[in-house]
Amino acid sequence: MATNKNLTLFGFFTITASMVMAVYEYPSFATSGFSLLFFLLCGGIFWFIPVALCAAEMATIPGWETGGVFTWVSESLGDRWGFAAIFFQFFEITVGYVPMLYFIIGSISYLFNWPAVNANPHLKLVVMLIIFWLLTFSQLGGTKYTARIARIGFVFGIVIPAIVLIILSLVYVCEGNPVHMVVSWDSFFPDFRNVNSLVILVSFILSYMGVEASASHANEMANPKKQYPIAILILVLIAIGLSSVGGLSIAAVVPHAQLNLSSGVNQTFEILITRYGSGYEWIVRVLAALIGLGVLAEISSWIVGPSKSIYVAAQKGILPPIFKKVNKNNVPISLVMFQGIIVTIWMIVLTLGGGSGNMSFMTSMSLTVVIYLMTYVLFFIGYFNLVLNKKDIDKQAAYHIPLGITFKCIVAAVGLIVSIMSFIISFFPPSNIPGGHTGEYETILTVGYLIVLILPFIIYEFRDKKNAVETIANEHITTENAPDGHFMVHPKARANVDIKPDSNDVLDQK
Repeated sequence: MATNKNLTLFGFFTITASMVMAVYEYPSFATSGFSLLFFLLCGGIFWFIPVALCAAEMATIPGWETGGVFTWVSESLGDRWGFAAIFFQFFEITVGYVPMLYFIIGSISYLFNWPAVNANPHLKLVVMLIIFWLLTFSQLGGTKYTARIARIGFVFGIVIPAIVLIILSLVYVCEGNPVHMVVSWDSFFPDFRNVNSLVILVSFILSYMGVEASASHANEMANPKKQYPIAILILVLIAIGLSSVGGLSIAAVVPHAQLNLSSGVNQTFEILITRYGSGYEWIVRVLAALIGLGVLAEISSWIVGPSKSIYVAAQKGILPPIFKKVNKNNVPISLVMFQGIIVTIWMIVLTLGGGSGNMSFMTSMSLTVVIYLMTYVLFFIGYFNLVLNKKDIDKQAAYHIPLGITFKCIVAAVGLIVSIMSFIISFFPPSNIPGGHTGEYETILTVGYLIVLILPFIIYEFRDKKNAVETIANEHITTENAPDGHFMVHPKARANVDIKPDSNDVLDQK
């Protein structure tokens, strides 16, 4: 069955933008004051751009367009590490849904004037579960619905609220109202001597994560080799610009001590709009609904993307056969349902056991980051091995980081160093964790991370090795019989090779 080429450049861009850009992250940025500009620029230049450029190069190698980080890391380091990379990406979003849903709850609280839904953890959990599972079932219809939701959510839930926020904030400042941040050259730089001032870097790295996850949809475009790099580079510029101005707007309007991370955008709109009179409160509710729509689009985009990538691992026999099942719309239904169960567990643990308010929000964000960063560490190591040891494969890429191999290595090295530094910083409790709860934060973060760290390697060791070898040797996964032609093994001939499990694991050989 031929691949469906029904995804436009704009459709792919909005899916990717919905995965990366989110207005709900602006309050986290605002806690840094004017220093947020430093963090966003540094994170964008020294991390986001390296990830985007390396991903663009690997995703445009023939046969590497699908499967995302699983294909890239498997082909460069071996299946064991490829599975670990996609498992971490798949698993991090099961935690990442939680802060997204917290923001939706905050929007619902404003929209319906229902503060109890945000204050009562049990009620909050019930509403979160209903929203998440409704979204999960809505995504079983395939990518065409995901792209439609992403387009609507991106325009009405991200672009329009961000523009309104920026305009109202500029008017607020120009009218001479109090500005709750210090704007100076000194305040541009964080206090590097204070660890707590660097911990907030976690929020900025999280805001840029996911740019590579939409690669599983790349070959649904008419010309992925040309369109994928264009979409990614446009996204980099827009994401850095909107995040910078949006975060500064909130920092200027809302006093730091009063800022709520899960509903800070709505707080800002309330201050900016109701100062013209109480009769304008309905506008705040409308904007809260639109922002909630943007987050719904982000969740929708994430539900199927990583599942499609890890489906490649299932096709190669690394996961149990039940995970090979797809529905009539070619959605890996077993993986999507499994993901939903894991998300449900995280929601219960973090909402009922992670404290309240900023505590649960920051714990879930930090756990998302430390898990996802493991994917990026393997991603960059795989890129190094590709450009240094597999030049014959790399030269086939339609897009290349310019200025030669040396510059490629510099770009990847910068991204890897920032990833490792961010990983270490993530384990320091942020200053906005309520007093007495730092122990809970550290315990949930450390235990959660260690469990997720060892799981992919345990699963890989207990895989059906006979089935895995036969699957690769017989080349059953091709564009002729795979759903939508998505999930095919790299077209290097393996059928006549004496394949041994782990024989391609570069890291093991070293």
